[in-house]
Amino acid sequence: MLIVSSFIADGWAFGNNVDIKQHTTLQERLAAAQVLVKEDPLCPVVVDDMTDITASRYGAMPERLYVLQSGKVIFKGKRGPWGYDPLEVRAFLEKFN
Repeated sequence: MLIVSSFIADGWAFGNNVDIKQHTTLQERLAAAQVLVKEDPLCPVVVDDMTDITASRYGAMPERLYVLQSGKVIFKGKRGPWGYDPLEVRAFLEKFN
């Protein structure tokens, strides 16, 4: 899931990022989400409100993997970069099914 929040493109970026400037209004944030949707991401794109409550609660600073079901966190990975382990998520999902 891509969360469109104020943490998009301020200060650093990966080489394949879409360049989106800091949002100052919800309308700008919604427009930024549309730019991301046009890139056809392989995950849902959701928009945080201007308080960035979702990013502050679930943000990956440093990165962290979560599995959610029915709006509840059922798996929370260790903090990255050293604890970031996609195979741990895979193992959880394989046991969960």
